[in-house]
Amino acid sequence: MPHAVSLSEQESRADLARLLNAAVEASGRLRCDIARDAHIHKDALRRILTGKRSTSLGEASRILSASGVRAKQTLSLFILTDASLAAEWQDTKVGRFLEDFLTELPAALSSELADRLEDVRPRWAKGTAHRVARLLADHIDELERRDVLLDDLYATAAGGHHG
Repeated sequence: MPHAVSLSEQESRADLARLLNAAVEASGRLRCDIARDAHIHKDALRRILTGKRSTSLGEASRILSASGVRAKQTLSLFILTDASLAAEWQDTKVGRFLEDFLTELPAALSSELADRLEDVRPRWAKGTAHRVARLLADHIDELERRDVLLDDLYATAAGGHHG
C-alpha cells in the first residue's frame, strides 16, 4: 500500500509540473524572470517544472501569477479536474466563470437552503451539475435569441428612417 501512495504523489507532482510548465511556456517570459518574480531560485523552478521537486501551494501560486495566469482559477481547476483541463481552461471565460461560480456557490447554498443544508446528498452532485449546465445553455440560447431580435428591431428602425 505505501507504494500506491508514493505513486499517487509522483503522478500528482508530474501533473502539477505539466500544468506549471504549460503556464510558463505560454507566458512567453524567460524562466529566470518568472523565478525572480515568484521568489524561487531558478534551479528550484527548473526542478519543479520537470517534476523532480515537489512544490508548495504558495510556490505553485506564485509561479502561475508570475506567468500571468489566474492562480486561484487554475489551481482550483487542477484540484477539481485534471492538469490538462486546467491548462486548457486557464485564463478563459469558462475558467473565469467556474472560478466565480465556485467562489459564490457556498454562500448561495447557505442562503437558499438555510436550515435544509443538511438535507443535501452527495449523490445529487452529478445530476445537479448537469442541470446547472443545461440551465446555463438555455440561458445562453435565450440571450442569443434576444440579440437576434434586437438586431432585427434596429435594422427595421434604421431602414424606416432611411426609406
